[in-house]
Amino acid sequence: MAATTTTAASINAGAGGGGGGEDRVLATAQQIVKSLNTPKEVREDMLLIFSSFDNRLSNIKTAMTNQEEDQNDALVARLEAAESVIHRWDGGNDSSRHSSSSSGNYRSSSFSLSFDESPEEATEFLSAVDEIISLLEELSSENKPDMVDRADSALQMAMSQLEDEFRRILIRNTVPLDAERLYGSMRRVSLSFADGDVVEDFENFGLVADGDGSGSRRRLFHERGGSIGCDLWVDLINPTAVEDLKEIAERMIRAGYEKECVQVYSTVRRDALDECLMILGVEKLSIEEVQKIDWKSMDEKMKKWIQAVKITVRVLLVGEKKICDEIFSSSESSKEVCFNETTKSCVMQMLNFGEAVAIGRRSSEKLFRILDMYDALANVLQTLEVMVTDCFVCNETKGVLEALGDAARGTFVEFENNVRNETSKRPTTNGEVHPMIRYVMNYMKLIVDYAATLNSLLENDELNGFSGDDSTEEMSPLAKRILGLITSLESNLEEKSKLYEDGGLQHVFMMNNIYYIVQKVKDSELGKLLGDDWVRKRRGQIRQYATGYLRASWSRVLSALRDESMGGSSSGSPSYGQRSNNSSKMALKERFRGFNASFEELYRLQTAWKVPDPQLREELRISISEKVIPAYRAFFGRNRSQLEGGRHAGKYIKYTPDDLESYLPDLFEGTQLVIHHPRRKS
Repeated sequence: MAATTTTAASINAGAGGGGGGEDRVLATAQQIVKSLNTPKEVREDMLLIFSSFDNRLSNIKTAMTNQEEDQNDALVARLEAAESVIHRWDGGNDSSRHSSSSSGNYRSSSFSLSFDESPEEATEFLSAVDEIISLLEELSSENKPDMVDRADSALQMAMSQLEDEFRRILIRNTVPLDAERLYGSMRRVSLSFADGDVVEDFENFGLVADGDGSGSRRRLFHERGGSIGCDLWVDLINPTAVEDLKEIAERMIRAGYEKECVQVYSTVRRDALDECLMILGVEKLSIEEVQKIDWKSMDEKMKKWIQAVKITVRVLLVGEKKICDEIFSSSESSKEVCFNETTKSCVMQMLNFGEAVAIGRRSSEKLFRILDMYDALANVLQTLEVMVTDCFVCNETKGVLEALGDAARGTFVEFENNVRNETSKRPTTNGEVHPMIRYVMNYMKLIVDYAATLNSLLENDELNGFSGDDSTEEMSPLAKRILGLITSLESNLEEKSKLYEDGGLQHVFMMNNIYYIVQKVKDSELGKLLGDDWVRKRRGQIRQYATGYLRASWSRVLSALRDESMGGSSSGSPSYGQRSNNSSKMALKERFRGFNASFEELYRLQTAWKVPDPQLREELRISISEKVIPAYRAFFGRNRSQLEGGRHAGKYIKYTPDDLESYLPDLFEGTQLVIHHPRRKS
């Protein structure tokens, strides 16, 4: 009001200057009218004040009224021009719009095929929207409800068109996921058993048969998921469309239609991400449906889930975040809300499968897949938390991760219990490595690959059924558990060896199995966990079993080769000497006959016995040769002259030392043989 009074004073001063003053007064009034940017009510009050100074100022009101009318006319003209552009594209081109949309063609310089794919018309439409937004900002202080209503109506119409076009551009320019290219870019790591062990089906360990329907044998095989390279990237939306989407989003946000824009984006992109999950093999399944799936199908679904988690978080969601940030760069809140809403369904669908697996029935064959799932989710958790600010989604992810950890821990304990409680009464017929030992040792070789994860999960668990000593204090949690498992295996083997009636076969069985365990430990990371001392002690056990075998199997054979007193004396009457000599020959024949029968029986039995490892098999044959052949050679050299030349000498002296030695390589091959005709060396 002080400024108004001052201006009025200057006008009054000018009024005293005659006719020229009147011109100056009117000019000053015109200048004031032009410079005023105040509400209409305020201007009218000022006019009353001015006109009270002098009747010559009566023209001021007329001048200002004319000026306002001119301004109003300009606003109306601007509004009408903008309206004409907006109305031009409202509804009239629906048919052409839809027919063009179905073709899938898109030109980045034009927003919509409803704009006839003309960049000039697209620019014109957006300029009209900008004009209406500016008009509404200018009219915010004016008392022009009719004009505001017209502008609001035009803006609403424009926003409806932009919303439709925003949706169409998103749909038309969504890039289908090329899963083959993604998988081809991932490094695959396959872990299998170097010796290609095949094991029998053990119901206690939940093994499943191969697809041949025999139900008897399978290969224990595991393939871990690949890792994603830093340069792996996919375009989720056609890059040429992103700038156009950004332009539309900025207008809708400025016009107060932020919620509608975000809703359209999140709805379209949510459906696109759901489709990506289907391409990656992650189906929408309820917990009940997941738990009814057979193991072979479940194994495939778990593998796909592991890959999908890595790809979804590190590729798809990272890419989605980048695009979302670019399109909604003008609004921080829109970025956050839009990304959270877009990705929530996708993440929750993956978590639902993870939860179903975690609470499902525990069996040994699932452990590695569950550990893979745990590792996959744990490795992407931090990335997910950085991008997704929805506390519900983050907490659900942590909950499923914890559930998978509990499932892995529980499955491992289940495996331990199965090993300790395995009481099958099915010994191998030929003393070779027991299928349970093959399975458990190969299982533990795979377990070591997850040492870091399992050490973390088992850190606070108490050992079940195993008490270590001072030497185990420094061992990791997993190393202690593996040592306990192998100790249980050794006890189990002792019990199983008692199922054999033949003492020699008991020792061969123990020797085979302990040797197999040692080789698996020595040739893998298990050796680092258990240490060199453990290996040395077991090698000593193997030597003891070999010695026990020789004693149990060959003592009776060797006893026939020891010299025994023939009794009596050769002095005296001729008849007595003759009788004594005949008795000695008869005893010698029985010794040859006994040795031959014992050797042939051992040959028949022990050619059927199996020592699978070539080195161990050869070492055992050498031990037999060193113990038996020299003893037989000495016996043969001392006594054959007494029988040679006599009747039926060939019935007793059936084998030379070289003959015996030629038979030894047939032992422990697992194929029973019988000696029909002695082998004679030329």
